[in-house]
Amino acid sequence: QVQLVESGGGLVQAGGSLRLSCAASTNIFSIYAMRWWRQAPGKQREWVAVITSGGTTNYADSMKGRFTISRDNAKNTVYLQMNSLKPEDTAVYYCNAHFRYTGSSSDYWGQGTQVTVFS
Repeated sequence: QVQLVESGGGLVQAGGSLRLSCAASTNIFSIYAMRWWRQAPGKQREWVAVITSGGTTNYADSMKGRFTISRDNAKNTVYLQMNSLKPEDTAVYYCNAHFRYTGSSSDYWGQGTQVTVFS
């Protein structure tokens, strides 16, 4: 069983920055893709960014150029650097470890961290 613990959320003014962290209980980065999702009140969970086991990154269009996903293998930690934050970025942000294999997949989720951006 893998545990993911997010941290780094908080209250920030529009235009500001935050760095979220997701600490994994064991080293899974060589197998699992690590993804960030977010869910705003009354909305569906939205994919934010991914870093694959090979280190390839990708972002949702609205986050490109503002958010950066990275990882520290030695610390079993994935980060989401968020710059130029907007009020519409307000959401609970979740870390997700995802591994797809033939016919199924394996997923682990963190508990989420609240990000609130005020104007």
